[in-house]
Order: sequence, then structure tokens, then C-alpha cells
Amino acid sequence: MASLGKKLFDQLKSKEFRTYLMSTHFWGPVANWGIPLAAIADTQKSPEFISGKMTLALCFYSAMFMRFALRVQPRNMLLFTCHLTNECAQLTQGARFINYNYLSDKSQSKTEEKK
Repeated sequence: MASLGKKLFDQLKSKEFRTYLMSTHFWGPVANWGIPLAAIADTQKSPEFISGKMTLALCFYSAMFMRFALRVQPRNMLLFTCHLTNECAQLTQGARFINYNYLSDKSQSKTEEKK
């Protein structure tokens, strides 16, 4: 176990890892994590506030950047994971939007809210 800890510590203090930490391959995805985290937090809010156009745009945005993350050399799996998470969150929001605006009876749900 100590050997594994030493290997991990040596990896973390290596020049390659420090270079990675100072690159856009690391900080770009870290900055992007705000988008999926906000979308995940929004799943707890009322679906009446969801913008269908923005949700669709963010689905396309994340799909394009997932492809980009796999095509760029070296592959940026941190960016891919960020946009995969966002894609799932936006698809969830899209399903909630469609359910609320097109599949549910709004008058019934507003009556239930007043009770």
C-alpha cells in the first residue's frame, strides 16, 4: 500500500502532471463544469422555468464538444466527461420540458399546487 502511495505522489509531483495542470486541457473542462452542475441543480426546480430553445441548444453544444474532445490530440477525456454529464442533464431537462408543456394537463397541476 505504501508503494502505491509513493507511486501516486511521484506521479503528482512529476513535470508532466504539472504541465497538464497548467494547460487548457485541464482548465477548460474545469471551467466548463459549471454548466452541467447548474443543469443538475435545476432538475429540482419547477419545469415551468425551463427554456426549450436553450435546452436544445445546450444539447447540440455538448454533443459537438463530446466529439471534439475525442478527436483532439491528445484526447481530452475530462472535457468529454463534462459534456457527457451536461448532455444527460440537458436531456433530462428536455424531457421535463416536454412533459410539462405538451404531455401534462397544466390546469390540473396548478390546481394541485394550490391545495
